Amino acid sequence: MKSLVVLICVLCATIVASHPPEGVWKKKLVWKEEWVQIWKTAKKEAWETKWKKIQVPAWTTVEIPIWKDVKVPDWKIIKKPHIEEREIPVWKEEKVPEWKKITKPVWREIQVPVWKEVQVPEWKQQWIPEWVKMGIPGEKFLGKDHEGWEYTSHDLWRKKLVWKPVWKKIWRTEKKQEWVPDKKLEWKDEWIQVWKPVKKQIWVKEKRETWVEEKIQIWRIEKKQEWATEKKQIWKDEWKAIQVPVWKEVKVPAWKKIYKPVWEKVWVPHSHGWD
Repeated sequence: MKSLVVLICVLCATIVASHPPEGVWKKKLVWKEEWVQIWKTAKKEAWETKWKKIQVPAWTTVEIPIWKDVKVPDWKIIKKPHIEEREIPVWKEEKVPEWKKITKPVWREIQVPVWKEVQVPEWKQQWIPEWVKMGIPGEKFLGKDHEGWEYTSHDLWRKKLVWKPVWKKIWRTEKKQEWVPDKKLEWKDEWIQVWKPVKKQIWVKEKRETWVEEKIQIWRIEKKQEWATEKKQIWKDEWKAIQVPVWKEVKVPAWKKIYKPVWEKVWVPHSHGWD
């Protein structure tokens, strides 16, 4: 690629040398593509060894206490019933006549005083305001005009507020005594015949049950402690290696296209005409 570019430049130079055009050399800023290597961060899956505590079952032999029933001899006192006959005193109730004084309630009609409210008429004096016309004696000066003449007046009247008595009928509440019938509870004595219970002693035959003690042999059950062997499952701690996935950051190469500014020397021919 570079050889082809050099060859083209040589041919252009040869042509220009044989027919050199009129012009000037100028600098021109161009952008050239270029690929550069960069390092990019990427995540990579890896496996890491970790230890995990687990519990595994195991069997161990233990001794446990057990209770066993055994029979032991023992003596027990029991009571047997025994019947015997005897006479005992008892009290018997009998009824005898008797007179008893009682008090009985009796209702009697009576007259009781009560107070009753009644309305009675009554005259009450009140005072009401009233305007009356009253004359003012003498001459009264009223003023002067622009020429100096005086104005006077005679027989003036004015209003006067007076209080006039008025009698008004009202109703007044009074209490009046009256007699009304009522019932009164009284107690009256009365004799009645009753039967009074009395106790009389008599003798009666009775069969009495008594208890006789007797000693007998019995077998009593007791609990005796013994030891027995038993297998018991327990859990034992162990460490186990496991592989767990983890993500690690690694640097990987990559290519990136960039544009770099470059100043090139170019031949600019003169133009004929207006610039």
